[in-house]
Amino acid sequence: MTIIDTGIPLLNTIITFLFVILLTYPILGGFAWFVGAFCYTFLFKYRQKGWTDIPTEIEPLITIMIPAHNEEIVIEDTIEYLMNKLNYTNYEILVTDDGSTDSTPEILARLMGKYDNLRVVRIEKNKGKAHAFNIGVHFAKGELILSNDADTVPEPDALWKYVNYFINPESRNIAAVTSNMDVQNRSTLVGKSQTVEFSSIVGIIKRTQASAFGIIYAYSGANTMYRKDALIDVGLFRQDRATEDISIAWDHQFEGWLSIFAADIIFFMEVPETMNMLYKQRKRWAKGGTEVWLTNFRRVVAHPFKNIGRTSLCIDQTLSIFWTCFFWISSLFFILKLSYHIYLGDKQQILFMVAVAFVFVCFEMLAGALQLLAALAIDDKGKKMKYFLFAPLYLLFYWMMNAITILMTFIPAVKTILGFGTGVWVSPERRKK
Repeated sequence: MTIIDTGIPLLNTIITFLFVILLTYPILGGFAWFVGAFCYTFLFKYRQKGWTDIPTEIEPLITIMIPAHNEEIVIEDTIEYLMNKLNYTNYEILVTDDGSTDSTPEILARLMGKYDNLRVVRIEKNKGKAHAFNIGVHFAKGELILSNDADTVPEPDALWKYVNYFINPESRNIAAVTSNMDVQNRSTLVGKSQTVEFSSIVGIIKRTQASAFGIIYAYSGANTMYRKDALIDVGLFRQDRATEDISIAWDHQFEGWLSIFAADIIFFMEVPETMNMLYKQRKRWAKGGTEVWLTNFRRVVAHPFKNIGRTSLCIDQTLSIFWTCFFWISSLFFILKLSYHIYLGDKQQILFMVAVAFVFVCFEMLAGALQLLAALAIDDKGKKMKYFLFAPLYLLFYWMMNAITILMTFIPAVKTILGFGTGVWVSPERRKK
């Protein structure tokens, strides 16, 4: 089969090969992540096979850092949880208030009078999460820093579990340990479908990246423990990036630091509950992913064999971006051609095109279902299997949203790389409980 006849056999073969790869990319990706789950289970050398009790008198000091901007609805509940529910004693909470204009400063002032180990750094002008975190690093007393979003809480045993990774004899070059995300607000259809999605991402993709590639694409920015020295070594977070957690993961790994995904440490996060909120979040994620790809593409291509895992992830991100363009171009072509045959009344061609599209979608659904089924089975000991009922919504809708957001944010990402980016953030829409 030849897609385009250029008159050059080798070029024809290359074009045909690329076309088949792009056409089947979602299917191949689904099967690849499915296999990756087994690699993590049986091959990953950094899996934590047992836990060491850490006596109170030798607990390392941890700074729990909360960058916050207009978080009056959630900040108090989060701090109360962190102060009273964690099974750890030697820690402080440092809130970097990034120019909040609501009642967040008043709430924090009142809580400081209640808790001696709560400190607040007030930043007068909103300059973004990365800037707020970087400022906070200079005030942090702990050599281990846990990033904790204002709407996020870790499980009670999280701190001493994190420390277990850092005290491991092979842990001297660990820059960060990123944990396993779970959804707190599952009352809406959007929230429940994201439970499926996050299990897919965390349960399969990060396991595969860590075990098969030896590198993870991104930290969970809402709850990751960093070695303070590793943050300083790479110049802290990039302040003009949409997703600081993706950027610093790549910066760490380019400098030879090790990044760990801890599937056995759970944190709970509020997720968007409306389609508008979800779209805004995914636009930011898509923009940040493209920024990282543009930033690091040349660095990877210049030394493709220096780190095969890193090169593999770069290829995957490249295919993801090219597949988005291919998806929209091919979809437009399909609609135009189908419309043409409908206009001509050519029933045979119409049925053929619909049948081919149906078979392709079925294969995509099968690959995605296998990925999700494996993820839900291994994540949190199978407790999320009931959410498999919402898998069709994820498979049909979230893939489309990813394709839309990558397309819509490509030009803004290029502008950021050219020096026109900004890290200023807008607080997510919150609903009072």
